[in-house]
Amino acid sequence: MKIDTAEFIISNSDVSKCPKEPLPEYAFIGRSNVGKSSLINMLTNNKNLAKTSSKPGKTQLINHFKINSNWFLVDLPGYGYAKVSKHTKQVFQKFITEYFEKREQLVCAFVLIDIRHEAQKIDLEFINYLGETEVPFCIIFTKADKISKGKISQHIAAYKKQLLANNWEEMPPHFVTSSQDGTGRDTLLEYIDEVNQSIFNNTDFV
Repeated sequence: MKIDTAEFIISNSDVSKCPKEPLPEYAFIGRSNVGKSSLINMLTNNKNLAKTSSKPGKTQLINHFKINSNWFLVDLPGYGYAKVSKHTKQVFQKFITEYFEKREQLVCAFVLIDIRHEAQKIDLEFINYLGETEVPFCIIFTKADKISKGKISQHIAAYKKQLLANNWEEMPPHFVTSSQDGTGRDTLLEYIDEVNQSIFNNTDFV
């Protein structure tokens, strides 16, 4: 897939105010400081589309970007550590769960995980939450340029082991990416394109 246009549409914390258009949505979420904004900018080839920051917790709203006029990329607040108040975190959790459980246009969530670290409890808990609520999702391992290929394989294997031990039948679909060198960009966009094609061929979507 070639991205020709990437347009910011709206930011809000109310799921009912999200765009009403019957277009497929792909939501990106992960722990704070996982490199989400950098990944979005890399995918869209627009370094200024999503705001990046050295401070965790920069994204605090549901951000909709319309891609090629036929699908939405949704940038969601990070879960876990962020320098925001306890009240703000509670608001995050409320509208994040409302988005995943009520948003009919959502076709896939991408859970971002920093490949440099071993399996984190909070990531596993969020993956299990998506499984329990039957939200289709994939895992995106970020920052692949920071460690060796051997370490990448070890850490992915560790996640697979933990998930299989927690009653998952198989490892969810996953991608290895780097915002620095573009690793995984074409593979990820090709996946989204394939899902879109199957949806556009289904007249019953939303």
